[in-house]
Amino acid sequence: MGNGTSIGRVRGLGSAKQGPHHWLLQRFTAVGNLLLLGFFVVSLLLLPDLSYASVVEWIARPVPATAMALLVISVFWHARLGLQVVIEDYVHEAGNYFALIIALNLALFGGAAFGVFSIIRLALGGAA
Repeated sequence: MGNGTSIGRVRGLGSAKQGPHHWLLQRFTAVGNLLLLGFFVVSLLLLPDLSYASVVEWIARPVPATAMALLVISVFWHARLGLQVVIEDYVHEAGNYFALIIALNLALFGGAAFGVFSIIRLALGGAA
């Protein structure tokens, strides 16, 4: 087994060795999403009703609030990993690639921060 073609070795072309790590992260977040979403669905089904007051009372407890914050973080991280692959595969100009990755990071970080902030606000009794 060689290291590719001689011209490829000279140019430094080849695997960046980031694929397995990215693939594993995507699988870990997918499993986390499944577990946390399962907890969320079962918890909602066990509530006496789905009124705003009962859901706020439920999320004000430490375990559901923590699980929902982890779910928000995991879902946004998983989305970022998947959308990053789409950008890497289909955007070939360096400037556009850089701008899209920055926009992706800002949008998903902002969405995750808003979700976690909302959960913290509900959990601490700041619901309006």
